[in-house]
Amino acid sequence: MDARLNLFENELGSKFAKRFANAGLVIQQSTLPKSTQELVALRASQINGCGHCIDMHTKEATAAGESAVRLHLVAAWRESTVFTEAERAALALSEEGTRLADAHQGVSDETWAQVRKHYDDDQVAALVSLVALINAANRLAVILHQQGGAYEAGTFAALVH
Repeated sequence: MDARLNLFENELGSKFAKRFANAGLVIQQSTLPKSTQELVALRASQINGCGHCIDMHTKEATAAGESAVRLHLVAAWRESTVFTEAERAALALSEEGTRLADAHQGVSDETWAQVRKHYDDDQVAALVSLVALINAANRLAVILHQQGGAYEAGTFAALVH
């Protein structure tokens, strides 16, 4: 299946994609741990079935030193012992923020309390923004049929410079 449109080869799409990527840079430069950022993005991408983003965030996490065991267990994080309490709170927020239509209540008060327990205001802002941004990225990639498998770590950083 070929991609339907390359946003970077379209004038309007290129303007949007660069601004979208720069929004991601704000989050990347936050104090939210890089490993948490990649785990959260990976989990939302798994839920949304976005092969391109799963490929990207798995490779970026690996390049940043994340272990294969933890990456393999993200989909089953509740049944795993390799994630911290803070990471569990972030993964729960990622799931609940991604499954809004399924949850009826959105993000639960329990999950929100766990997030607030482990992250300061700037990190919470980054985490909430990341969940929103990765869900938008997943939708763009799925709509455009961007396939997983060809992404090379560091490519995203090159887009914003």
